[in-house]
Amino acid sequence: MEEYEIPERLRYTREHEWARLEENRIIVGVTDYAQRELGDIVFVELPAAGTAVEAGEPFGVIESVKAVSDLYAPVTGEIVEVNSGLVERPEAVNEDCYGDGWLVAVGVESSDEYEALLDAEAYRQHLAETKR
Repeated sequence: MEEYEIPERLRYTREHEWARLEENRIIVGVTDYAQRELGDIVFVELPAAGTAVEAGEPFGVIESVKAVSDLYAPVTGEIVEVNSGLVERPEAVNEDCYGDGWLVAVGVESSDEYEALLDAEAYRQHLAETKR
C-alpha cells in the first residue's frame, strides 16, 4: 500500500474515512485511497452544524465524475463545524484530503469510538484485502 498516503497520526474506517481527534471533537475526511478511487470530486453534500450523526451511518454524499458515494460517520456525536469551502471548491478533497479537504468536525463526549477505529497499520491491511 505504498502508493497511498496513510498518515500514522490518524484513525480510519473500513469505508475509507479518516478521523483526527482534536480535544473534544473529531475532524473527518476521506482517505487518499477514497479520493483517488472516486476521481475528480465535483460536489460534496454535508449536513448542517447541529446535526446528530451516528457511527457507521451515512451523514453526507460525495460525488465525482465517476460515482456518487455515501460518507459514513466514524463516531457518534453532533456536527459542530462543516468545511463550507467545499461548496465552492469540492476539488480540495482531491488536492489535500488530509488538510484543506476535510469534511466535518463532530463534537464527542468521549474518545472511545475514536480509539476503536483502525490505526494506520490496520487500515493498510484492510486496503490490501480490499485490493485483492
